[in-house]
Amino acid sequence: MAVLASARAANPRRRAQLKKRNIAVVFVLPALLLLGALVVYPVLFSAGRSLFDASGDRFVGGQNYAEIFSDPATLKAIRNSTIWVVVAPVLLTGLGLVLAVLTEKVRWATAFKLVLFLPMAVSFLAAGIIFRLAYEEDPNKGVLNAVAVGVHDAFDDRSAYPTARARQGFGLAADKGGSYRTADAVAPGTSVSLGFVGVAPDKMPAEAKPARAAGSAAPAADALSGVVYHDFTPGGGGSLGKVDPAEKGLPGMTVEAVRDGKVAAKSTTAADGSFTFTGLKDGAYTVRLPAENFAAPYQGISWLGPALVTPAIIGAYLWIWTGFSMVLIGAGLAALPRDALEAARMDGANEWQIFRRITVPLLAPVLTVVFVTLVINVMKVFDLVYIIAPGPVQEEANVLATRMWLVSFGGGNNQGLGSAISVLLLLLVVPAMIFNVRRFRRSGA
Repeated sequence: MAVLASARAANPRRRAQLKKRNIAVVFVLPALLLLGALVVYPVLFSAGRSLFDASGDRFVGGQNYAEIFSDPATLKAIRNSTIWVVVAPVLLTGLGLVLAVLTEKVRWATAFKLVLFLPMAVSFLAAGIIFRLAYEEDPNKGVLNAVAVGVHDAFDDRSAYPTARARQGFGLAADKGGSYRTADAVAPGTSVSLGFVGVAPDKMPAEAKPARAAGSAAPAADALSGVVYHDFTPGGGGSLGKVDPAEKGLPGMTVEAVRDGKVAAKSTTAADGSFTFTGLKDGAYTVRLPAENFAAPYQGISWLGPALVTPAIIGAYLWIWTGFSMVLIGAGLAALPRDALEAARMDGANEWQIFRRITVPLLAPVLTVVFVTLVINVMKVFDLVYIIAPGPVQEEANVLATRMWLVSFGGGNNQGLGSAISVLLLLLVVPAMIFNVRRFRRSGA
């Protein structure tokens, strides 16, 4: 009788548990259906599609996977993805840690965190367009190159006349490296006229004065003089190769007197374009205008060139995700036991020792979660690479996600190879996801 009563009591309990389980299944079922339709089925379909050729009609087995490691463009994408995984999460975790610690020591910490977190509200598309413009090579358009040119020109003088060129057939010959020299040798006691064209009227220096004709004042026996001028008369007229009244000198030109391949004297043209070398020994000289007078102006850094395009895009990614890293680490920092920090200060530890020996070890679980989360996110990056990298260097910037899209839909039309790349990307992401899930479970336990 006792056994029967116990069974009857257990039966309603079992029915109640079964009812709860059925209710849970009913509520979870829509989510499971969506998960199956949007995640499980595409994964299984891609895995199956990766075993067929580009048309999808012929079974090729592992041929597409073998092609991944033989195709130079795909290998370059793997290399770039490796750079992203190694560099971006490390920098973001380090920056987030430093900023989280610093914001605790400044006034208006909340406002500071808000400003750093704001880029997270910007879509990757908008961020890509912003940085594509910021990285523009033309300093009149790209803000970064405008700054680079401004700093460069502050420490290194710009070339005086980048567009100037010698009037051909009137005593000047082009030299190697972009310099000009007199076609014939000259001797002390003489004067030379060196005419140039190609300088726009609005580019003439404000201090330029009407050119002084060579020979208007005879030089001394040990001197060599001349004039460098703009051989162009506004409105037309004038004589080619001769200094006309309306023509101006080119001030600020560096001029050298060269003998036997060595610079014997150096001078700079005055406002009227005149120059004079004194104390010269007898002999034949060549008057040379170095290439530095005609060098093209500094145009900044080729941020989106083949060498720097990947670091440039990583920089844009850092701008977006630094606030995310800082906020998560800051939350962990706020939960640290303050008595341990105060005890260390009372024992005489400085801030660097406290940071290195107490703060970082206590934050290790949070730092690990942030780092692994960023690794997963970085391996899937697509938007920034596709938007920022210009067409000619797209291949140099490609990561696995962009390579997968380009092979499948961006002109490659090889969905077999694209599916194989997608499976490889999934296999690379899964271990990091499993590691993160396990850490969450352990921390929840």
